[in-house]
Amino acid sequence: MKRIGITGGIGSGKSIISEVLTCMGIPTYNADNASKQLISTRKELITALKKTLGSDIYVNGILDKKRMAQLIFNDKELLAKVNRIIHPAVMEDFRTWSEVQKAPIVACETAILFESGMDQLMDACITVTAPIEIRTERCIRRDNASEEQIRARMNNQMSEEERIKRADHIITNDGKEAIIPQIREIIKALS
Repeated sequence: MKRIGITGGIGSGKSIISEVLTCMGIPTYNADNASKQLISTRKELITALKKTLGSDIYVNGILDKKRMAQLIFNDKELLAKVNRIIHPAVMEDFRTWSEVQKAPIVACETAILFESGMDQLMDACITVTAPIEIRTERCIRRDNASEEQIRARMNNQMSEEERIKRADHIITNDGKEAIIPQIREIIKALS
């Protein structure tokens, strides 16, 4: 079985690529959704997050994500601690999930493929890219956020250049170049 990682900056279209792969019969794991589920259900993660961020970080058993974001947004050390709690759990969950799949290729969508170390689990890494103006416009529409808010999020992510440099394959999702032929070419190369 081949494992492929899909990453890209905010608004690049990672989810569209994942949906296309799923339609092509390639099981796709969404690391963001998985992490949300894990931090809501795994007792050891809940305990570790309470110890790191304070016992009141969970309100009525639900993680206060807004408060967590406020705490870690400008504190790189605290962010690193939280990441050391969550990333290994997500990596282990992906490993377990992928082992029960019957397909010859599985995919994992994650915004932080390289930052989390999940790229080490992959046979190939794909970066989805689009011009910053297009990404910004997509996010403004999708998140109902200001351009300043979107740019601040982008500035907190790995640079587009670094993601491209570290990827095995690039998919351009600019609304001009068709994505399905690009995906087919990558799948063909992996088969």
